[in-house]
Amino acid sequence: MPTSSDLEYGCTLAELRALMELRGGEALEKVISDYGSVEGLCEKLKTDPINGLPNDKALLSQRQHVFGKNEIPPASSKSFFRLAWEALQDITLVILLVAALVSLGLSFYKPPEGAGGGHDDSEKEAGWIEGVAILVAVIVVVLVTALNDWSKEKQFRGLQSKIETEHKFSVIRGGQPIDVVVNELVVGDVARVKYGDLLPADGILIQSNDLKIDESSLTGESDLIRKSFDHDPVLLSGTHAMEGSGRQFNRSRGHVYVGMVEAQQQYYRYRFVITAVGLNSQTGIIMSLLGAAKEDKKDDKSDKVEMNGNGHPATLTVANGLSNGEKKKEEEAIIPVDDETKGKSVLQAKLSNLAIQIGYIGSIVAAATVLILIIRHCITHYAINQESFKTSDLAYFVNFIIIGVTVLVIAVPEGLPLAITLALTYSVKKVGIRLVPKF
Repeated sequence: MPTSSDLEYGCTLAELRALMELRGGEALEKVISDYGSVEGLCEKLKTDPINGLPNDKALLSQRQHVFGKNEIPPASSKSFFRLAWEALQDITLVILLVAALVSLGLSFYKPPEGAGGGHDDSEKEAGWIEGVAILVAVIVVVLVTALNDWSKEKQFRGLQSKIETEHKFSVIRGGQPIDVVVNELVVGDVARVKYGDLLPADGILIQSNDLKIDESSLTGESDLIRKSFDHDPVLLSGTHAMEGSGRQFNRSRGHVYVGMVEAQQQYYRYRFVITAVGLNSQTGIIMSLLGAAKEDKKDDKSDKVEMNGNGHPATLTVANGLSNGEKKKEEEAIIPVDDETKGKSVLQAKLSNLAIQIGYIGSIVAAATVLILIIRHCITHYAINQESFKTSDLAYFVNFIIIGVTVLVIAVPEGLPLAITLALTYSVKKVGIRLVPKF
């Protein structure tokens, strides 16, 4: 249901989102049929494709209210206690925890005489120390893991916040080119783009000359996509301008970006008008579907997103943007991904798989160790020595299990993924110090 504010601009937020879901000739037909031309779209958005928007704070604030801000609010962060609980779900830690509790309970029983253990009275009285030591070790591992995850997430959020407040983009307002912080861009702005720029919002191309865009961050396709008003006028946030020159109309924020793109010279040579920003842009929609951003409950999209091993979208199928044949091909290309590899880099995913495979071998060896110890104990005590089973004998079986778990803990190289995580945390901090101020 369009609001009075939507109607004031001649096109609604829902209409702009629907437009940006189209690709190729379908997008061109939509622009021509609904607006007559890109200039007609600019007229509906009450912006000038040459001079851009007036540099009026009240007007820009009103546009943000109608079309949204160019911000993607991050999903709520996990508390330290939740991270600690998730760290405690590790099967190895669970086994150690159970073994420690059982060991503590059995430490109050007196071990059988002449069992060949060679324990003196002081060791018998200090039998509870082993269980307490295991509990302390589990607590330390859980706290260190949770603290590391919490620190890593805090640094990532700090870096993202710094980028959002310092990254600027060139636009035309009041006929003058100015640099504006990305989160202050609005729908209708005219943006200026040069080679290598990361597009901060969705938009429609006004004019171009052999313009090519890298859309691999959205689609996973490594080939550059040729853009022109007669071929494919849609420009998406999160993509990079790589070759050619042109002008684009961006719809996600309602701003028109004017700029020049050339591989050899860093000049602004094309313009686009912004038609979608923030959560209404294609990047925002994908982030919402992946759970990496707070979803706008008012938005009801039919987009499907699957992730590859990098944690990036492997394919993006848009219900209104593809023909039936293209939809079928896209659906066949979707790669299922398990929860273990979501949100991980390629190296992290491979190291996690390696750790799991080694863990399987370690589990077999650990199980064999426990089984051999139990069989040896049973043969020695119950078959050869003809001893009867006593409740205190459970202490031996618990010790055998603890030995097996120890073998398992040593065999599983959980330090590999952890080392990558620590290195990543450190590198993010360095990137934040050295690179962010260059924006």
